[in-house]
Amino acid sequence: MGLRSELQADLGRAFDTDLADAGAAVDGSRSVPGAYDPEKGGSTRATTLHYAGRGVFGQYKAREIDGTRILSSDVRLKALQNELLMKNDDAATEQPATPAIGDRISGYRVMDVGQDAAKATWAIQLRK
Repeated sequence: MGLRSELQADLGRAFDTDLADAGAAVDGSRSVPGAYDPEKGGSTRATTLHYAGRGVFGQYKAREIDGTRILSSDVRLKALQNELLMKNDDAATEQPATPAIGDRISGYRVMDVGQDAAKATWAIQLRK
């Protein structure tokens, strides 16, 4: 078992026990525009991808808020990478989800996405 796997397992256990009251369900979605269809002379129908997992929502520290890139109303989300999963419509299979700027997560819009050095958690900036 590698370091990342051990870290992810420890974080998952912490979310089940010590962080159970701080952890929250994370529901995300992304609208994917349809492809151009030359026969129709327009685009095919857009689809929406959905993903879910667990994370901890928090606020930014006063020294991090600059009023431009980070607003006082912005929310920080730390989500477990190995638990943020996207379901395929054609089958009941799940694959890892990578949040992107512009996605909607739990009623917020994603402004920025980063990850820790071990690639165990996503650090996501959210805005209403």
